[in-house]
Amino acid sequence: MKPTQQKLKKIAVLGSAGQLGRDLCPRLPGEVVALTRADVELTNPDAPRARLETLRPDMVINCAAYNYVDRAESEPSVAFDVNAWALRRLALVCRDLGCTLVHFSTDHVFGLDRERRDPYRETDPPGPLSVYGLSKLSGEFMVRSYCPRHFVIRTCGLYGTSGSGGKGSNFVETMLRLARERKPLRVVEDQVCTPSFTVHVAEGVARLIENEQYGLYHLTNAGACSWHEFASRILELAGLKANVTAITSKEYGAAAQRPNYSVLSNARFKELGFKPLPFWHEGLEAYLRSRLSAES
Repeated sequence: MKPTQQKLKKIAVLGSAGQLGRDLCPRLPGEVVALTRADVELTNPDAPRARLETLRPDMVINCAAYNYVDRAESEPSVAFDVNAWALRRLALVCRDLGCTLVHFSTDHVFGLDRERRDPYRETDPPGPLSVYGLSKLSGEFMVRSYCPRHFVIRTCGLYGTSGSGGKGSNFVETMLRLARERKPLRVVEDQVCTPSFTVHVAEGVARLIENEQYGLYHLTNAGACSWHEFASRILELAGLKANVTAITSKEYGAAAQRPNYSVLSNARFKELGFKPLPFWHEGLEAYLRSRLSAES
């Protein structure tokens, strides 16, 4: 299928200070207006409409989200305010302005199928296990229901050189820090997914949004690994010696349930003729190289 090209003159990026937003903004076509929470508070009922009616963008990309997976179990109303109800208002604004809305979701919309071992396609029924996953799935429905011109992009395990905004770190940085501090590393081995480098995801998004094949997409690095395998590879590539103990999700005891298997098929992205993103270990290698370049 040959994508239909669209001319994008102005793109407003919400949540531009986060790790995905920072890697996405410099790779987008046209004029990019980077907006932080200080510029637009999504949970303020009037703020998004007021700002976007002034800007009149051709496209709005929403990188802002409530990403505290475990905390969401004890404060579901906050998670839904950001991940669902704010998305309803944003989708209505974009519909009224006639602009395209790009929104990011998560592999956590899956997990209910405990026997699953094949990558999830966009057509597979979701089944979240956590409040966070349910809030993100609700946000997807808001975008898809209210804004005809939309891209909903599910991704997984993001890590980028800018850290992760309000969360202050990412999985790679946490593993490196704990190893250097010679602290014990206990990492789950019964959760399989595809950790994804934000630069690679951003490059894929930049290609995707220049066409008008709207809808739901999965976009991650290729391949799959457990979090224990990922942690072990991080330390190996960084040249750090540490004992990484493999544990079960039950032993870890997180407040929120995670999917045992949440690998996403990128088939729809590839069906449009786009080159698949690199394998997850290539993403990790590129990330570690970029850290060294930044430090030198």
